Amino acid sequence: MQQYTPSQQNLQTMLSNLNIAGLKNKILFTLAMILVFRLCAQLPLFGIDATEFQEVVKNNLIGFLDMFSGGALSSVSIIALGIGPYITSSIIIQLLTVVIPHLEQLQKEEGEAGRRKLSQYTRIFTIIIAAIQSIVFVVYLLKTAPSSIMPDVNVAVFVIGSVVILTAGSAFTMWLAELMTERGIGNGASMLIFCGIISKIPVYTKLTAQLVENDVKLQLGLLVLLVIFFATMIFIVILQEASRKVIIVNPRRQVGNKVYGGTNTFIPFKLNPGGVMPIIFAIAILLFPTTIIDILSKSNIDNIMISKILTKISTALLPSGFLYNAIYFLLIVGLTFFYASIIPNLQPKEIATNLKKYGSSIPGIKPGKPTAEALDKILSKTTFIGAFGLGIVALIPSMTCSFTGISTLHGIGATSLIIMVGVALDFINQVRTNLLPKNYESFLKE
Repeated sequence: MQQYTPSQQNLQTMLSNLNIAGLKNKILFTLAMILVFRLCAQLPLFGIDATEFQEVVKNNLIGFLDMFSGGALSSVSIIALGIGPYITSSIIIQLLTVVIPHLEQLQKEEGEAGRRKLSQYTRIFTIIIAAIQSIVFVVYLLKTAPSSIMPDVNVAVFVIGSVVILTAGSAFTMWLAELMTERGIGNGASMLIFCGIISKIPVYTKLTAQLVENDVKLQLGLLVLLVIFFATMIFIVILQEASRKVIIVNPRRQVGNKVYGGTNTFIPFKLNPGGVMPIIFAIAILLFPTTIIDILSKSNIDNIMISKILTKISTALLPSGFLYNAIYFLLIVGLTFFYASIIPNLQPKEIATNLKKYGSSIPGIKPGKPTAEALDKILSKTTFIGAFGLGIVALIPSMTCSFTGISTLHGIGATSLIIMVGVALDFINQVRTNLLPKNYESFLKE
């Protein structure tokens, strides 16, 4: 009989666990969809000289947007808009569920059928937003980078064809994201953004190495920055995983000669219930109007005063500017509270009703309305801590980049770190969830 070392046994166990509940197939499917996405990101629009466009936008707001598309935007690929329209559409639908009773009913009361209808509305809005953003992007090309369009291409044909292709590319990206969510591991939209950020790391590393190569002061600044980045990642993990556990006392029930229940459980209220979504939503909300302003500021406007005002606003709203960071912080805080308010299993009234229904209670608090009020206070406090913690974490690395002078890592600041760490943690949690049947099987055998 062949003997295995502990490391070999762990490897064998890991490989056998991959087959549990189709986990291996889910991981392979996710990787396949990512590969398709990356291949599409390399297919340029017809009539575009991508190298010329990259020179124009190298130090532009588009460069910041390009990070989340993994280079698809700067190379003007057929999926240049990336997952942005889908995320923006999701924001709109979720906001509308708060103000439109019919949509709120679909989300909370009609179960799976209602969620399918909301998903359909999200897809329709995605196409509309993608078409609008396609037009804006093509106008941006014509206004700021006309040299990137090949001279023998008919402008009218280029505009119409590009809008149609970019809209279709955005719809295709949405389809990939939904497939990954349904059949793969993790949230598809977050995974695509994660892959886009990861794909840009070699570029940032090369640029940073060139910047600090012959400057001792910048080398020390880079060391400080990397330490802060590492500390930020640790704090992000703590923020993502931390929760406030509310003790629940369950009643005892006697069935025949056996007694069931009576054990204490708890309800976990996470400090950051929205995960990376408030960050992604904040970027989607903030960058769309700033991009429009940036385009207008570069247009040939006859009125000199309006042109100067637009230029000042565009400069102030650059990702490295104070105004941009202030608005970004407020959006993160607000969206964290908003996201906590729409998560179905975080509704104090519903939790209190269910506890009363099954005879459970919180020690020292009466069932019903007092329980709902107590849970609402706890949720408000935990969300407040999480929202401000997330907002502060989102600003520290970017501010450190400005302080140390390592401008090449500005794009991969806290926003990217939070998304990468958050998506990685979500991926790990999804794997653990898929491995639960194996754990229960082992428990039952014992």
